[in-house]
Amino acid sequence: MAVLRKDCVERPLRICFEMMGLFIGSHPWWFLIAPLIFSTCLGSGFYLLQDRMSNDIEEQFTPFDGQAKLERKYIQETFTGNDSTFSRLRLSTDGNYAILIATNDRNILTMESLQDVLDLDFQVRSMVVQFDNQSFEYVDVCAEVMGSCTSNDILDIIKTNASNIDTVNLTFPWYNSNSRSFPLYLSLGNVKLLNESTVVESAKAIQLYYYLREDNKTKTDLWLESFIKLVSNISSADIQVSYSTSMSMQWEFEKSPGSVIHLFSITYAIAITFSIISCWRLDNVRTKVWVAACGVFSTGLAVLSGFGMLLLLDQPFVMTVASCPFMILGIGLDDMFIMISCWQRTSVLDSVPERLAYTYKDATVSITITTLTNALALFLGCSSPFGSVRSFCLYAGISICFCYLYSITFLGACMALNGQREAENKHWFTCANIPEDLPSRSSKAFGMCCVGGSYDRITEKEETEVVSHMFEQFYGPFLTHKSTKVCVFFLYAGYLSVSIYGCFNLNEGLNIRNLALDDSYLIKYYNDQGQHFAEYSCNVMVAVKQPFAYWDADEQKHLCSCISHFESLNFVNGTLAWFLSFVQYANASNLNISSQESFLTHLPDFLELNAMFKHDINFTADTKIRASRFFVQTLNNASMKDMMIGLRKTAEECQVDLLVYHPAFIYFDQYTVIMDNTIKTIMEAVMVMLVVSLILIPSPLCSLWVAFAICSVIVGVTGFMALWGVNLDSISMINLVMCIGFSVDFSAHISYSFVSSPKSDVNEKAIDAMACLGYPILQGALSTILGVLVLSMSGSYIFRTFFKIVFLVITFGLLHGLVFIPVFLTLLGAFGKWF
Repeated sequence: MAVLRKDCVERPLRICFEMMGLFIGSHPWWFLIAPLIFSTCLGSGFYLLQDRMSNDIEEQFTPFDGQAKLERKYIQETFTGNDSTFSRLRLSTDGNYAILIATNDRNILTMESLQDVLDLDFQVRSMVVQFDNQSFEYVDVCAEVMGSCTSNDILDIIKTNASNIDTVNLTFPWYNSNSRSFPLYLSLGNVKLLNESTVVESAKAIQLYYYLREDNKTKTDLWLESFIKLVSNISSADIQVSYSTSMSMQWEFEKSPGSVIHLFSITYAIAITFSIISCWRLDNVRTKVWVAACGVFSTGLAVLSGFGMLLLLDQPFVMTVASCPFMILGIGLDDMFIMISCWQRTSVLDSVPERLAYTYKDATVSITITTLTNALALFLGCSSPFGSVRSFCLYAGISICFCYLYSITFLGACMALNGQREAENKHWFTCANIPEDLPSRSSKAFGMCCVGGSYDRITEKEETEVVSHMFEQFYGPFLTHKSTKVCVFFLYAGYLSVSIYGCFNLNEGLNIRNLALDDSYLIKYYNDQGQHFAEYSCNVMVAVKQPFAYWDADEQKHLCSCISHFESLNFVNGTLAWFLSFVQYANASNLNISSQESFLTHLPDFLELNAMFKHDINFTADTKIRASRFFVQTLNNASMKDMMIGLRKTAEECQVDLLVYHPAFIYFDQYTVIMDNTIKTIMEAVMVMLVVSLILIPSPLCSLWVAFAICSVIVGVTGFMALWGVNLDSISMINLVMCIGFSVDFSAHISYSFVSSPKSDVNEKAIDAMACLGYPILQGALSTILGVLVLSMSGSYIFRTFFKIVFLVITFGLLHGLVFIPVFLTLLGAFGKWF
C-alpha cells in the first residue's frame, strides 16, 4: 500500500531553505554584517526605555475592562466628594495616605506603650518637608474634616494623653462616647475581651492613618517619602513599628527590575560557559567554540532588535518584560544546538556552501515549527485583559521572531565562516594550519593543542560525539524495549495523576504583597496587618441607582429586604445606611416622613446634623433624590473572590437596581477572568499549534501527538505549580502562555525527526531520532534551565515564579520529548501507513 505523505508544504520549504543555506554559505560576510547593522539601528530604541516604562500596578495587573472600573466610574460621577469633609469610608479610590502599625507582644494599651505611640504620632505630624524652597508639615497637606486634619479614633478617645487609658472603658468592636461612635476594629488589633464581654482587656496592635489631600501629588509624594524615612529610623523598647503608604507598593514594585539586572551578566556568563563546554571538541579544528559564542551573541542581538523596535514604536515596557531575555536565550541556544547537530551529520568533503545547504535542509524546518508555535502562542496572549500579559507577550513574540531571523542569517554565516576554517584545517584559536595527525617524535601535549581535523573515513562525517553515541547505542534500544515501554506507561500514569490532583488544588489571584521585593519594609507591614487586623475586611458601598420612594412603606420593604439579604450573608457584619438613620431620627423626633413632601422637608435638617451623609445622596436640580448609597461591613471569613461575587449576585437578585463597589474590587476582578481567559488562550493556542504541525510535519498522526504533548505538559505544569505554591494570576498566566510554546519544542523536534527518518521499523525510527536530536535537545534543555536558574535567587516573586514555571516546562517538555513521545510513536507501528 502506498505511503501517505503530507509534505506539500514541508518539501518546498526544505528546498527553499536548502537554497538559502547555499547562498548564505557562499556569501557569509553579508549575513554577518547586515544583522549587526540592523540590530544596532533598532537598538537605538533603548534610549527611549525610561519614557516607555509603564509599571502602574492597576493599569498592568488588573483587567482593563473589569466590572469594578465601570462601577468606580459610576460612583465618581454620581457621588462627588468635598475637600472639607473627608471620609475614608466614601473614597472611590485607595486614597492618598500613610499608615503605621505599632505592636507590643504583651499589651499595647499600657501607659508606656501608648506614650511611645503618641510620641511617634507627634513626630509624624510635626515632620518638616522641603518643597520648592519652602517647608511644610502634615497640617499643610492633610485631608480635612470641618477645617481640621483627620484624626485617629484611639488617640481621640484618650485625648492624646496616655494616662487617660486607665480611666477609659474601651469596648470592641465599637466604642460609644456621648453622641459619637468609634469603629475601634480599625484602630485596635489582636484584641482580648474581658470575660466574653465587649470590654477590651488588652490589645497587641494600634493602627494609625494619615490621610492627605490629592490636589498636589508632587508635594504629597514628598511627604510620603519623608514619612517612610522618618518611621524607618525610629526605634523603641516597648513597641515595634511597621508602615506603608498609598504609593509604597508602586515604588517597591518599580525596584524589581533593578533586583535582577546583576543576574543578566551571571546568566550570560553561565550560558556562554555551558555552550562552549558542550560544543567543545578535543579536535582543535572540529571544535565549535566560536559557533557556540556566536549563538549566545545572536540571542543578544534578537533581544536588542525586538525590544528596540517596539520601544521605537511607542509600545509600553512593563517590568514583567525583563524576564524575556532569559527565555530568548534558552530558545536561541536550542536552535543553535539543533543546527550544529545537523552540520556534524554533513560530509566534511563537501564544500562549505553545500554543507550549510544540507544543514538548513535538515534543521530549519524543525526550527521553523518551534518558532511558529512559540511566537503564535505569545501573540495569542496579546488578547489578554491584563496589560502586563499583553506587554510581555508582544515583546517576547517579536524577540522570538528576531531570534529565528538571526539564527538562519547571522548564526548561519558564523557557521559558514567556521566551516571555512575547518575546511582549511586551521586551529580554532590561532587560525594557523595544523596537521591532522600527530607528527612523529611529537609530545602528547603537542597532540592535544596543535593537532586536529580528523573525521570518519567511512561515512566522511565528523566523528560522533560520546553523548550522541550513547543515545544511539544504549538509550535508544533501552527505551524501545517492550518492558521499558510498560514502565513508561506506568510513569506517565503517575505523572498525569499527580498533575490532575494539583490542578484541582490550584488557587487563583495575585496577592498584592507579592509585587514587593522580599526584603521590602512592606512585607513586615502585611505580616502585621494579617496577624492583627485580619478579622474585618472591606466596607463595601451599595449604590441605589434608581430614583426611589424612600418615604413609601411598601418601597421601604423592598429596600429593607435587600439589606436583609446582604446581612444574611455569612461574611457581612453590619450595615450603615443614611435612610435607616433618618428613620431613627424621625422616630426619635416624632416626625412624620411618610409622604414625599414631608420626607424631603425634614431631610435637610437631618443632613445638617449628620454632614457625612450628604455625600451619600445625589439630588437633582429640584432637590429630588436621583441616587443614594449605603455601606455593608464585611468579614474576612471568606475568600475575596467569593465575597465580591456574593455581594454582586445579591445586588442582582434584589428588586431594586443596586450596584456594589469597593476600591479593592479593582484588583479582585482578576478572580473573575483569570481562569476563563487562561483556558481560552491555551485552547486557542493548542488549535493553532495543531494546524502548524499538520502543515509542516508530514504525518497527521505525529501532529496529533505533538498537540497531545502540548496539552499534557500544560496539565503537568499547572498541577505541579499549584503544588509548588504558585497561584494562577496574571504573572503565572504569562508563563503558562509561554509554556504553550516551550512545551512543543522538544516533542516537535523528535516527532519531525521520527517521520523524516529513512528507517522502516518504528523502533529504528525512534532510535534514529534519538541519535540525531537526543543530545541537542538535552543541550537545549540544560541551557534554558541554566539560563533561568539564577532567577531562583531573585528577591522578586515575579522572577521566582518565572523560574519555577520555566523549570517545570523544560523538565516536563524534556520528559515528553525523550521518554513519552518516542515510546508513544513506536506504538503506532500498526499504523505505519501514516508515517
